[in-house]
Amino acid sequence: MSSRDDQIILIGYRASGKTTVGRKLAERLGRPFMDADEYLEAQAGRTIREIFATEGEPGFRDRESAVLRELTGRGPMVLATGGGVVLREENRDRIRAAGFVAWLTADADTLWDRLQTDPVTRERRPNLAGGGLEEVTKMLTVREPLYRALANLEINVAELSPDVAADRILAAWNARRTAVFSTISTGEGM
Repeated sequence: MSSRDDQIILIGYRASGKTTVGRKLAERLGRPFMDADEYLEAQAGRTIREIFATEGEPGFRDRESAVLRELTGRGPMVLATGGGVVLREENRDRIRAAGFVAWLTADADTLWDRLQTDPVTRERRPNLAGGGLEEVTKMLTVREPLYRALANLEINVAELSPDVAADRILAAWNARRTAVFSTISTGEGM
C-alpha cells in the first residue's frame, strides 16, 4: 500500500468532532491517535489562547505548522488537526501528501451550539473574529473552500453520532485502499 494512505487526517472547524471521531476511528483501526492542538499545547506548556495572546496568530500558525510536520512524519495514525491548519498552503500540501483526508462539516448554527457547551473552547481557544455565531459564519466562509479542496471525503456530522461518523470514514478509507490495491495489482494506470 502506498504511504499516501498511511494516515487518516481529520479536518474541519472547531467543534466538528475531530477529536471524538478520531479517537473512535483509531480504536477501530488499532492505530495511535493524535490531536495536533493538544500536542501543540503540551509542547508549548500553554493553551492556544495564551499562545495567541503572547505570540499572535502568526506565532501560533508557525507552531502549528511545525507540529503538523512532525506528526505527519510519524507513520500510520489517525490525526485530528486544528481548524485553521488549512490556512497555509504548505500545511495543505503536507496533509494531502500524508494520507486520506476526511472533512467533518456541519452548519454554522450546529457548530455554534456545540461551542457553547464545550469547556475546552471557552478556556483554551481564542476568538478569531469577534466571537459568537458571526465568527463561526465568517471563519467558515474563508475555510470551507480550503477544506473542500483538500478532502477525500466530506461527511456532514450535524446529525451523526461520532460512532456512525467513524464507521463512514473507515468504510470510505477501506474502499479507497481496495481501489488503489486493485489498480496496482492489475497494472492499470502504470
